[in-house]
Amino acid sequence: MAVWLFFAVVLSCLFLLPDPAFGITRHYTLDIKMHNVTRLCHTKSLVSVNGQFPGPKLIAREGDQLLIKVVNHVPNNISIHWHGIRQLRSGWADGPAYITQCPIQTGQSYIYNYTIVGQRGTLFYHAHISWLRATVYGPIIILPKRGVPYPFPKPHKEVPMIFGEWFNADPEAIIRQATQTGGGPNVSDAYTINGLPGPLYNCSAKDTFRLRVKPGKTYLLRLINAALNDELFFSIANHTVTVVEADAVYVKPFETDTILIAPGQTTNLLLKTKPSYPSASFLMTARPYVTGQGTFDNSTVAGVLEYEQPKHAKTSIKNLQLFTPVLPALNDTNFASKFSNKLRSLNSKRFPANVPLKVDRKFFFTVGLGTTPCNHKNNQTCQGPTNTTMFAASISNISFTMPTKALLQSHYSGQSNGVYSPNFPWNPVVPFNYTGTPPNNTMVSTGTNVMVLRYNTSVELVMQDTSILGAESHPLHLHGFNFFVVGQGFGNFDPKKDPKNFNLVDPIERNTVGVPSGGWAAIRFLADNPGVWFMHCHLEVHTSWGLRMAWLVLDGDKPDQKLLPPPADLPKC
Repeated sequence: MAVWLFFAVVLSCLFLLPDPAFGITRHYTLDIKMHNVTRLCHTKSLVSVNGQFPGPKLIAREGDQLLIKVVNHVPNNISIHWHGIRQLRSGWADGPAYITQCPIQTGQSYIYNYTIVGQRGTLFYHAHISWLRATVYGPIIILPKRGVPYPFPKPHKEVPMIFGEWFNADPEAIIRQATQTGGGPNVSDAYTINGLPGPLYNCSAKDTFRLRVKPGKTYLLRLINAALNDELFFSIANHTVTVVEADAVYVKPFETDTILIAPGQTTNLLLKTKPSYPSASFLMTARPYVTGQGTFDNSTVAGVLEYEQPKHAKTSIKNLQLFTPVLPALNDTNFASKFSNKLRSLNSKRFPANVPLKVDRKFFFTVGLGTTPCNHKNNQTCQGPTNTTMFAASISNISFTMPTKALLQSHYSGQSNGVYSPNFPWNPVVPFNYTGTPPNNTMVSTGTNVMVLRYNTSVELVMQDTSILGAESHPLHLHGFNFFVVGQGFGNFDPKKDPKNFNLVDPIERNTVGVPSGGWAAIRFLADNPGVWFMHCHLEVHTSWGLRMAWLVLDGDKPDQKLLPPPADLPKC
């Protein structure tokens, strides 16, 4: 009887898993600590993971279960988001503070428990509270199931390259000051590759990422943009690369000498080195793609591609000629659009593009900037667009107010009254010429509004940039789902004409899409993941100003369509 009872318990546990993929269980511990780091001849104590900046690489295979214990040793509250992980039925492990969990308080810990289902490729983790992700981030490498090859030539070596931003000041102090004054936050002092600014910055020649390669080999470069506020162009001098993956989804391979990568996006590149020793080294550089009217860090980060020298080389590496790539202009929207249009799903028999062809719900959201009244007392002026207004950002003119209780916990416990409103509008309440002359009234409303969906609803969402306070590109990230980018364009979306040109065969599938400056992006996804899922601009300044909202996907009828119960160690507010 005891044996039968044991097997019954085991079977019931397997049934509760999102997908009994029978991978292995991997245990990680991430200690969030203060850590002294020197860059640009400036030393500061920053929040880091395991005393490393960037944080350590996490490796898993498709089908593995991850148990990641995060321990908070710093004065700040912390939460970690596993960016791009689907989190099927495991929304408690998604990580955005006050959305799926209360933050981990000082001296406390939390075990993030999730299974990687149907995903393989490059993703990353980062803090998801305030601006702590400026220093708390690291790569997630998901290998295919054992014995399953890549759909491209096997690389000689795989190299993660994660872009970031370095601030000499404390990023928390920067956003705190901007929030108080209503103005734009101070920009970063440098961009980094794997935490290193490189030789184009003062005092940084020794802090340079160097990629050492052999002639005639193929390398897989796993690029991640973890920068706070900037989309980046990237190129390697005198080399072309082949794009093979975006946001952990295989794409139809294409060659290019330059890529564009937005914050929150990942891109895998195949670099085929020159067939023989070139007697030269080559800079790998990145600098921002800029569409907004605010100030920005217009500097350039560089790493060095160095070839392994023959034994009897006459010239030392230090004395070799160093080639520099030519990057697009800072505001080259034409390049951005052409690059985006080249990205197509692989759509093979093994990796199909399962685009929802039937749509149950169509939504039209605007995304953009706006203003709120200056809230200073004693007639103090603000530093926003005018001295009586503060910068704000919104989706459909609602600037999201962050709750003080986690939305998912409130929903699950049936105690959502006063926490959020389940009435996010399907369309803008007041339509206007979105990319034309801005309206006189730039004020946004505020609220904690969510969009409620029944389980398995197929969704089409058009996100329209606005010209209020200037048109700008917005990298929108959706938690808990991948989506298909079925269309993009400039100007105002035309609901009669534009859908006729949607790509429903092999559109790119991803988790973060750049809504074009002065344009629109249309996505489709299937709401097959119960829980509360954050959607926000991955430019951190816009998220801080309120360009964010949440989707609530209700449980389905079957046991495997329901959110799993919350873990016992879920943090409390």
